[in-house]
Amino acid sequence: MAATITEVGGIKLGKLLIEGKTKQVYDVPSLPGHSILLNKDRITAHNGVRSHDLEGKAQISNQTNAKVFSLLNRAGLKTAFVKVVDANAFLARKCDMVPIEWVTRRLATGSYLKRNPGVKEGFRFAPPKQETFYKDDANDDPQWSEEQIVSAGFKVNGVTIGQDEVDIMRQTTILVFEILERAWGTRNCALIDMKIEFGVDAEGQLLVADVIDSDSWRLWPSGDKRLMVDKQVYRNLASVSASDLDTVKRNFLWVSEQLDNIAPTNDHLVVVLMGSPSDKDHCEKIAKHCRDLGLNVELRVTSAHKGTKTTLHIVNEYESVLSNLVFITVAGRSNGLGPVLSGNTNYPVINCPPTKPDNVQLDVWSSLNLPSGLGCATVLYPEAAALNAAQILGLGNFLIWSKLRVKQLNNYASLIYADKGFRGVKKAE
Repeated sequence: MAATITEVGGIKLGKLLIEGKTKQVYDVPSLPGHSILLNKDRITAHNGVRSHDLEGKAQISNQTNAKVFSLLNRAGLKTAFVKVVDANAFLARKCDMVPIEWVTRRLATGSYLKRNPGVKEGFRFAPPKQETFYKDDANDDPQWSEEQIVSAGFKVNGVTIGQDEVDIMRQTTILVFEILERAWGTRNCALIDMKIEFGVDAEGQLLVADVIDSDSWRLWPSGDKRLMVDKQVYRNLASVSASDLDTVKRNFLWVSEQLDNIAPTNDHLVVVLMGSPSDKDHCEKIAKHCRDLGLNVELRVTSAHKGTKTTLHIVNEYESVLSNLVFITVAGRSNGLGPVLSGNTNYPVINCPPTKPDNVQLDVWSSLNLPSGLGCATVLYPEAAALNAAQILGLGNFLIWSKLRVKQLNNYASLIYADKGFRGVKKAE
């Protein structure tokens, strides 16, 4: 009989909340609203019909999960993951789980082909294909439509899962896939499909929860199915030998190690050039929006009219050390700063003049009415300047791109929740 576990990573455990095939979830009395997920050295397939002990899997899965969720947290997604507390355990926000698996597919393969005869393996879904499955081991996790989910009316931690919640989970699931797809692309590895689950915490927040590890996805290095490094290798075995299990373990370890090098290098910079120190407040707003989007930013003061040589020298200094560079120019009245930079650098230049109500047309016109051969953009608001810079830098940095996509998702969800608060026919008196 296995020994009772009372403590993990120096944290005393409360009651066992739930036990699955590959993990246990414990309450944490000293940290209300939190739980600890403890991984097992166990690998299963076909809803537990096949299962084996696999020494070291718990630790590898814990590492993989932590690296994935840390990346999603950096992007700004709402997840249950908090931190690793032991080699095979992590701390999470305590959630009641929505009993649905959300599957996203980029290429047609596996069970999708069996359920959709006539579709050729490798068919590319654009946008990614979304599928949902009701968690019911006894019936082999049947596929459900969104209508079935809404009709079920699941009550999860006080939240009724209706169309609004389904819409948000769908959009979030696609975003999780696209973030990780871009991340794995930096390692020349194709993310083919994956599954995630959601929970609702005590505050009623929908969170990406449970675990994301090598049990959760299909990964094909170089896009080659023959090189797969996920649990499908284990599923495909006609019989399972000790050597086969060792191969599966090596694959899982390789995946975890690749995740160590998946975050993009922090080698970009947004340089905000102001024509006068009187523009400081406007520039500080730009800088704040840049930092909120994960952008490095530096402020400088220079005038293209009064100190042309100095302005160009500043630009040359940055060009000599950075290749991921965006200039934002802030100059009122006659804006020569942006056009001069645009005519003397190949890096993007964004005008964001500090307009005043009594002179707005003239201030904007000097930024828009450019000589031929110049291509700097013009925006009016500090947030727009930061977003434009992030869109440019996000082309080569998936984490910046991810922060932009999370911002879009949050805007979408905010509108849904705002609309939800206004609904209801108000009868005339």
